[in-house]
Amino acid sequence: MVSTGYTAVSGMEQEFEKTFRIASEIISSMNGYISHELQRCMEVEGKFLLLVRWERLEDHTMGFRQSSEYQEWKELLHHFYHPFPTVEHFEKVKLS
Repeated sequence: MVSTGYTAVSGMEQEFEKTFRIASEIISSMNGYISHELQRCMEVEGKFLLLVRWERLEDHTMGFRQSSEYQEWKELLHHFYHPFPTVEHFEKVKLS
């Protein structure tokens, strides 16, 4: 799973959410994509968490991040971030 914490530029939160709905179509069309969700922080205005599930790590790092679709994603969304987000990859911990 990929976790990304975003802080939207102050005053642009609604536009970010609206544009993210469009960008969602891009990421959901990629090979290896399973699902994603965008969550809005309840305590900190303008803070968001994006969780994306991929079949394999490489589907994100090699497939999506090196694609022309990612360039579209960047064009749509990157101007909303301040500061630029940290992207981290997680794997499920087996608890039983």
